[in-house]
Amino acid sequence: MELQNGQYCFQGSLNPLDLIETYGSPLYVYDAARITSQYNRLVSAFSVPDLRIHYACKALTNINILRLLRQLGAGLDTVSIQEVWIGLKSGFAPNDILYTPNCVSMEEINMAVEAGVRINIDNISILEQFGHLHPDYPVCLRINPHINAGGNSKISVGHIDSKFGISIHQLPHLIKVVETLGIRIEGIHMHTGSDILDSDVFLRGAEILFQAALHFPDLDYIDFGSGFKVAYYENGVETDIEELGRNLGARFQAFCKEYGRDLGLMFEPGKFLVSDAGVFFARVNVVKTTPSTVFAGLDSGLNHLIRPMFYEAYHEIENVTNPGGKPRIYTVVGYICETDTFGVNRKIPEIREGDILAMRNAGAYCFSMASNYNSRFRPAEVLIHDGKDYLIRERETLEDLLKKQIEIPIFA
Repeated sequence: MELQNGQYCFQGSLNPLDLIETYGSPLYVYDAARITSQYNRLVSAFSVPDLRIHYACKALTNINILRLLRQLGAGLDTVSIQEVWIGLKSGFAPNDILYTPNCVSMEEINMAVEAGVRINIDNISILEQFGHLHPDYPVCLRINPHINAGGNSKISVGHIDSKFGISIHQLPHLIKVVETLGIRIEGIHMHTGSDILDSDVFLRGAEILFQAALHFPDLDYIDFGSGFKVAYYENGVETDIEELGRNLGARFQAFCKEYGRDLGLMFEPGKFLVSDAGVFFARVNVVKTTPSTVFAGLDSGLNHLIRPMFYEAYHEIENVTNPGGKPRIYTVVGYICETDTFGVNRKIPEIREGDILAMRNAGAYCFSMASNYNSRFRPAEVLIHDGKDYLIRERETLEDLLKKQIEIPIFA
């Protein structure tokens, strides 16, 4: 979304206020052109023979977003059997889907085997069970390199006390299990966290993975996960993808020579691909002044966008209705019966009741984390593609809330 001639628009022509008029508020809107440019930027950054970009679909699982990325050439990173099923429904081939669960049952893993997708295991106990049940099925190993990276403790997953991955210090035990059961290891994987700014984190992790990889002679790929940081406001800091591509790409090709053949270089970006392609719009219900604060209360809340409350995440907030208004200081809050605050003491053009506010970077982990808390309906989703708007999810209704409830006759 861009500001042109005093008005916001998508792809040069679509006014978000017209979208609100058509589809209602609150509303998620995604720009396909931005997703495409982010994907192409990542592909261009790495000059390696076999680059594999697997979209981490937990960021945004709308089937149309998945199909767009499949058309661009992406594979799929999934963390649940339900995401696997949605990926297959979206048209991804099983071989292009990597399933990386955590703390799930063998029953669910067996379902993934039945689906024929690639499987990534992060627990020695599960690996032993898997080796007995599926001795001929190749697997990937998720290694915890014990590198503490990420924007905050809730999204740092490579530290020593993380529930994710097999500790690099357990490598001797891991090798014994693999050799004893004859498990074929096709890939080795790490993910240290999200919002990683310093590309040196990936390089440090790479050296750990490369040393571990030498113990497994049948590898097809090495997976570095993702966690690339995106800018949350104008001129904000982000991971230098081009620098990472130069440095890690060169080191990876050198390792492949040491290993004896070319391997696939895999990444699993989610936020990087879809975050700033998404904008969340909500209407101002009330402007309320207290002795110390001016609140702008919206027709939305943590039920639709929980990241500011859950992660203390920053989303830039703009007044789409009155972009040229005199700037004032507002705390933007929601309508949920909790303290649901989107932004504190933000400088925003004057807000009036009925104005539409926009929250940027709403493409990743926003709708996918939405709920029906307070029995509120989840909003609609719209995709902008080639200058046209498409409804890709209807707004929920009361029937949706009650669909799976069963009325028993004793209370009729």
